[in-house]
Amino acid sequence: MSVHDRVEPPAEAADGRDPAGELRALAGDCVHCGFCLPACPTYQLWGEEMDSPRGRIHLMTQVLDGTELNESTAGHLDRCLGCMACVPACPSGVRYDRLIESARTWVEDARARPGHSPGPDEDEYHRTLRERAVRAAIFAVFPHPRRLRLLTGPLRAAQRTGLDKVVRRSSLPGRLPPELEAALRLAPPPAGRVPRLPRRVAARGPRRAVVGMLTGCVQGVFFPQVNTATARVLAAEGCDVVIPNGQGCCGALSLHSGRRSQALQLARHTIATFEAAGVDAIVVNSAGCGSAMKEYGQLLADDPAWAARAEELARRVRDFAEFLAELASPPAATRHPLPVTAVYHDACHLGYAQGIRAQPRALLRAIPGLELSETGDGGTCCGSAGVYNLLQPEAAAELGRRKAATIRATGARLLISANPGCSLQIATALAEQGLSMPVAHTAQVLDASIRGLPVSRLTGRTPAAG
Repeated sequence: MSVHDRVEPPAEAADGRDPAGELRALAGDCVHCGFCLPACPTYQLWGEEMDSPRGRIHLMTQVLDGTELNESTAGHLDRCLGCMACVPACPSGVRYDRLIESARTWVEDARARPGHSPGPDEDEYHRTLRERAVRAAIFAVFPHPRRLRLLTGPLRAAQRTGLDKVVRRSSLPGRLPPELEAALRLAPPPAGRVPRLPRRVAARGPRRAVVGMLTGCVQGVFFPQVNTATARVLAAEGCDVVIPNGQGCCGALSLHSGRRSQALQLARHTIATFEAAGVDAIVVNSAGCGSAMKEYGQLLADDPAWAARAEELARRVRDFAEFLAELASPPAATRHPLPVTAVYHDACHLGYAQGIRAQPRALLRAIPGLELSETGDGGTCCGSAGVYNLLQPEAAAELGRRKAATIRATGARLLISANPGCSLQIATALAEQGLSMPVAHTAQVLDASIRGLPVSRLTGRTPAAG
């Protein structure tokens, strides 16, 4: 069994702690008040108690108390988006984030389940062969930028020839595996020619900080222009930007999907890479990645060789907007007008998991001419959620349609998001509703303003249509 399939069982920690007992105590914080219900997207979809946070906590408690994990329980855990909207909504401070991440390791590997004693005649729940194959394929490709780039070859060929549109309009949809259908539907258009980033981008003007930049896997392959814009903005604000060679996936996709062993491996590599870079902070422009990297201390707490290193690196991780907001005011670079009405989408792992909401809005509202609208859905998840839109395509598509409807209602001409998965998900849902709305990252909008570019560079429209 490869390291990517093996999950480390949490039966007893190296220091003698009882992880199952700790999880039981966390689950015991839930008083079943129901405040999480209106915040939960899957409860909004189906109105099923077991598809709500408190319902899933009840199921987790049963497993912790010795009830055998079954297909029904696993299904309810799988259907959780992991959006963390329930965490700030909970008046009791329940750490649902820690609970769901642990519970997902139980579903991925029987040996990770509390009290599990594997035997020759065990009759426990296991994923089907097909489910295991799909997940193995996803996690053999997406966390590895080089492999992901190879996958883009066939996708680009299908887009150039129009084969992707032919497939969507033909009788094939419904006959193809749903995960493949979702991948074809969500595939982004080519980014165009984007210059390769050097290993170091020098600060413009007096140097204020030396920062490392995570290029990521999905962000780096599908949205390299976001990384380029991020580096330019940081340099314009007086930062030397170090872009370490050999970096890869931070482990977020694996961590949030219960593949703990793979997440540990990728986290250790990321820590070692940025330790060698010698930077003041590590700036991350993908919400899910930033959330995972800030959890490194918790993830590696039981590893004596890495615990302190993980905690130190996590302390230096900053989201792009968070970092800019912390720099001394006023900004070093002049903002030029961008006359456009835009709507900002809160990525769940930025707004809920990291609590970063005000900073990106403040940065955008400081741009002359930019009018910022808000969605009327209270920040409900768009359905992307890492690889959720590949593994749960029907639920994800419905959430995407709902999100697209709220964005259309704003009348905005530009959608701004801080997560690559959200950008893909929402752009696809909008296109399916007949609206080709351009999507930009916060960094791209700031970059355009600092460089004095016309708004058409972001929207594809003339300024008069802004």
